[in-house]
Amino acid sequence: MGHNKHIERESKAATKVYDNRSLQIDYRTLKPIIKEGMSVLDIGCGTGAISKDMASIVGPSGKVTAIDNTQKIIESGQKSYKEFKNLQLIHSDLFDFETDEKFDLITAARVLQWLSNPKDALLKMKSLLKPNGIISILDYDHTNLEWTPAPPESMQSFYNTFLKWRADAGMNNGIANDLPALMQEVGLTNIETINSDELYTKDRSDFESKVGIWSKVAGLTQLVDEGYIEEDKRLQVIEEYDTWVKTDAISMTMKLNEVRGSFQ
Repeated sequence: MGHNKHIERESKAATKVYDNRSLQIDYRTLKPIIKEGMSVLDIGCGTGAISKDMASIVGPSGKVTAIDNTQKIIESGQKSYKEFKNLQLIHSDLFDFETDEKFDLITAARVLQWLSNPKDALLKMKSLLKPNGIISILDYDHTNLEWTPAPPESMQSFYNTFLKWRADAGMNNGIANDLPALMQEVGLTNIETINSDELYTKDRSDFESKVGIWSKVAGLTQLVDEGYIEEDKRLQVIEEYDTWVKTDAISMTMKLNEVRGSFQ
């Protein structure tokens, strides 16, 4: 989100990734606490694919406000999900978002991993929360990604470079593990951590696209532009990894936690 260096999102590819997401699969631990009539703020919503699933549950007496800082992606969602009358998709950065409304539930999935100031983001969320409201953050521990078997050496090296690039930009590669302490620091209570690891196995129809996410990351030229990897090596990473995904890959686990806290 704004004021932070993060990976450039190429809108067509990103839109497809976001539109394929659902509450049931991609934020499954949250579903039991969403109730009819709730007011929800979904931060970094992408196209709003998960937000519209929330809107279905809160119903006409509830409302979901969903914000994202990428205008083209929000515009795509506004067209795709216009039939959801209780869903409002807004182009805004979290730190620029102003409203008099307070929310029962504030969510951010896979967002704080991109911020160099996650504590500030939590403080902003807290300011928008109703008394006894809940903040739920779903995010990764990138330091413990598991591939079975190990991918080609070129990808292993690239992944380490990717983590270094993120760390140099001030992003927390283990944000999932640090969220409970950060929530405590901003004054949230009843903090709970729920494991939500993403396990992709060969028998899944989306296996190649999900495991292939790292080929898409290597497809971005930002790490070349900033001197972290040479172009020929970047292309080698993509070629060797794509072959591995089709032939040798058995599974991939991305470590993911939902951490929630409330504000009295």
